[in-house]
Amino acid sequence: MNEIVDIGLGSLAASYLLLILPLAILLYLRVPMLKETGIAVVRMTVQLLFVGFYLQVVFRLNHAWLNLGWVLVMIGVADGSILRGCRLNVRRFVAPLFVALLAGTLIPVLAFVGPLLRRPVWLDAQYVIPLTGMVLGNCLRADIIGLKTFYTGIVRGEKAYHQSLAQSARLHEALLPYFREAMQAALLPTVASMATIGLVALPGMMTGVILAGADPITAIKYQIAIMIAIFSGTATTVFLAIWLTVKNSFNAYGVLDLAVFRLQPVFNGASV
Repeated sequence: MNEIVDIGLGSLAASYLLLILPLAILLYLRVPMLKETGIAVVRMTVQLLFVGFYLQVVFRLNHAWLNLGWVLVMIGVADGSILRGCRLNVRRFVAPLFVALLAGTLIPVLAFVGPLLRRPVWLDAQYVIPLTGMVLGNCLRADIIGLKTFYTGIVRGEKAYHQSLAQSARLHEALLPYFREAMQAALLPTVASMATIGLVALPGMMTGVILAGADPITAIKYQIAIMIAIFSGTATTVFLAIWLTVKNSFNAYGVLDLAVFRLQPVFNGASV
């Protein structure tokens, strides 16, 4: 297999011309996203350049504690992004969500690097950092969907939820339907992706390994393993994120404290 072809700086700069098409569409339809899109492109470029230069140092040193420190930074950033996406109280949720992300990310990643790949150093930068990024990115999306579905679902179904409590249901029994709905909503995109992978699209891990010059069968084996890791990680982190935040979100009578939201949820034009 051929080695991966590098992209020149001039060619990379020219690739930004592709943005003309989506920006023209936004202008034509008058979609108010030009400012956000411009900021997102600039942030993406600056962040990736920073990470690229930093990871060159991390990969060269390949020190276990340095690698773990970068993983913790990634999890911390994802933690804040999830809370902003869900519009939840940062102070109340930041610690339990960080624990959920830590467990949901490191368990499948270390299982991948250790028992599966049998690397002598489980925190090898070449493997643990990109794998963490892949698993964590999926956990981030799943957590936003799961937490938002769970807490807004309780507000929407307030009457049914309170009726369940009034009929002597314990807190975990009254919450179970909302917990179940949140898990289903969070995991459905990953399940759908697994069901169509390879036929509809060639995913990131497989494409990256092939571009790096590996045999397609090797790439397929990597992709199967990472999809299992991603599904395990998302299921674990969504479950823990909800389970660990429930304790501080309800009062002694099982009533949801609306202070869990940074902004009061609004449904059908009315604030709840």
